[in-house]
Parts: sequence; C-alpha cells; structure tokens
Amino acid sequence: MRSDSDLLPDSARLLQLDNQVCFALYSASLAMTKLYKPLLEDIGLTYPQYLVMLVLWEGDQLMVSELGERLYLDSGTLTPLLKRLESAGLLTRLRDAQDERRVRIALTDAGRALRSAAEKIPACVLQSTQCTLPELQALTGQLHALRAQLVPRR
Repeated sequence: MRSDSDLLPDSARLLQLDNQVCFALYSASLAMTKLYKPLLEDIGLTYPQYLVMLVLWEGDQLMVSELGERLYLDSGTLTPLLKRLESAGLLTRLRDAQDERRVRIALTDAGRALRSAAEKIPACVLQSTQCTLPELQALTGQLHALRAQLVPRR
C-alpha cells in the first residue's frame, strides 16, 4: 500500500521532517541526553561536565585549547564549565608559567576518584539502547565519519 508521502514530488518529500538527517541526529541527541541525565545526577555532573571529565580521565594535564579541540567547543563555552568543575573540587585551572594566556587543566584526587563512579554509565546506556555492543560501535564510527566530513580536523 502506498503512503501519502509516496505521492509527493521528490522535492516535497525531501523537505519532510522525518527525511531530515539533521532532525534524526537532533532528536536522537535529545533522547540520549535525557537518558544520561539521571545517571549523571547520581555522580553530580551535567552532560557537558561529563564530557569534559571523560577527556580528562583519558589524559590529565591538558590545556584549555586542547580540551576545546577534543570537544569541539570554544573557550567561551568551556570556561564556565571548567569553573563549575573547579568549584566542585574536581579539577584545578593553572596559568602556564611560559605563557600566561594558556590555562592548564588538572584533575584533583576527587576528580580522579569520580571515574570509578562513572564506570557504570556505559553499561546502563548500552542496556537502554537495546543495541548490541558491535551495533553501537558501528553507529559511533558512522557518526565520527559524518562529523569528519562536516568538520575537518585542524
């Protein structure tokens, strides 16, 4: 049986909301952020703060600019996030001795310890998606490839 959208000209079909890759990504992102919210509340982080902590758990002692490159965020967006994480006692921000315009981010003991509480989150997310690990890894790879085509790395 044909649907109403089958009867539309191609140009009209292309403009339907459900045919927009941007909307599929946007609505999936909203759903994923909603999934993470209670998991992150349990460890006292917001979603953007969690992303910052993930990068720092991979490699401590980063410059704000390096952190921004990893997260695709500018310093104007990162600075308030970092200040809140510093106020929470999870990291420190130190001016670079050679160039005071540069700020180095370092985890505190509390910031490093928070990692163990966060280790349960990926398994909860995997279970909630009802996907297999290989399916999620493949999807993640596709999204990384799409981002690379849209925003080439510097």
